[in-house]
Amino acid sequence: MSAGEKAKAKAEQVKGKLKRAMGRTAVDEPMVVEGQAEKSKGDARQAKEKIKDMFRR
Repeated sequence: MSAGEKAKAKAEQVKGKLKRAMGRTAVDEPMVVEGQAEKSKGDARQAKEKIKDMFRR
C-alpha cells in the first residue's frame, strides 16, 4: 500500500469516527450518518489498497 493512500484512508477513518462521536454527543443524527459514511469510505479505500498489494506480490 502506498504511504500516501494509507495515510489518506486512516485520516478518513479517524475523521469519520470523530464526526460520528460528536453527532452522538450532540444528538445530531445527520452528523452521525455522515461520520459513518466517511469511516466506511476510509475502510473501503484501505481494503482496496490491501487487495492491490496482494496482487503485486
